[in-house]
Parts: sequence; structure tokens; C-alpha cells
Amino acid sequence: MKKFAVVLSGCGVYDGAEIHEAVLTMFAIASNGATYEIFAPDIDQHHVVNHLTGTEMDETRNVLIESARIARGKIKPLGEFSGKEFDAIIFPGGFGAAKNLSSFAFDGSNCWVNSDIEAVIREMVSLGKPIGALCISPVILAKILGDVELTIGDDAGTISAIEEMGATHKATTHGEVVVDKAKKVVTTPCYMLDATITQIGEGANNVVKAMLEMM
Repeated sequence: MKKFAVVLSGCGVYDGAEIHEAVLTMFAIASNGATYEIFAPDIDQHHVVNHLTGTEMDETRNVLIESARIARGKIKPLGEFSGKEFDAIIFPGGFGAAKNLSSFAFDGSNCWVNSDIEAVIREMVSLGKPIGALCISPVILAKILGDVELTIGDDAGTISAIEEMGATHKATTHGEVVVDKAKKVVTTPCYMLDATITQIGEGANNVVKAMLEMM
């Protein structure tokens, strides 16, 4: 049975992992006969956002602890990840990918990427194992891998930043995936488009299926 690592960036679209994308990614993995374990970096969030009002809150939260909400407590610090124990790794979206796992939300193409995130991505590439990314999280792969083909949907500003980092972007619509066969990278736009929850499920499922075909 194939085993995925799912990497989260908190809990909630505006400051962490997008919950629909995270849950439907796990559902897609299980529905396609594979298993998963969940990881997150043990770091502070960039900030905390009130998801009712959209305003910033004067408090501090930890990415691992917040991600544990989605994982129902069954989660490990990303520093404990070993690529040899998994067949693939996948990153749901949400602003946490661009605020906590990287600084893309603030710095665009000049962003940094969390060192643990970069390490696990480079490890999986070196092992020739598939990497999946949903929504905004493909920007992390663009920053680390440079010459890679991927998608974030059709947002002109984000596409420009991805191309500045050396990646090739393909515009996509709901449920479509882009596969870079050389680097074994699979991406889909999800909520980078004005999507319904069923379209999110379709995108997550198509990414997982494409990754399984690579194994």
C-alpha cells in the first residue's frame, strides 16, 4: 500500500492550511487505496487572522499545534520526516503556504522558504518520488526547483512571480492537473480559482491519481 506524507501549514485559509483542501486531499488518498501521515513544521505562524472578520488578531499560534486540529492530534513535526518511509509528499494550499512555509505572500519571487520544507522537497526529488501541490503551494516548488512546470490557475500576478523564479506556468481550470514528468511534480489550482467544494475534491483526487500513476 502506497504511503503519502501530507504537509500542513496551520488551520484556516487566511493564516494556515485551507481546511477543505487538506481534508479532501486526505480523503482522496484513502479513497484511492493509499495511506497517509500528517506533518507540519514546529514554528510560529506569521500572524493570526480572525476568519469571521478578516482582521489580524493580537496573539501567537504555532503551526504544528494548529495543524493538529485538522489531523485530530495525529501529526508529527516536519523535522522527523524521512523520505525513505514514504512514496510521495503532498502540500494542500491556504495562505499558510505563502505566510508560514514561505514568505511568498509578502516577498513574491524574492521569498524565502522554511528550511525544513526545502529539505523535504529536495529529499523527495533526490529519491525520485512524486510531489503534489494544491492552490498557492506550488509557488514553494517554483522557488526551490526553479525549472519546473506547474499551475496556480489563472492569476496574472502569481503567474508572473512563478515565471520570475524560473518555472513554466500552465493556466488551468477546475479539476485540471499539470504534471512535470521529469521532476515528478503534480499541481492543481483549487481555490486559486472561484471554486466549489466539489471542484476542490475533484482537483485533489486528480492530483492523487496522477501521483499514484508515477509510483
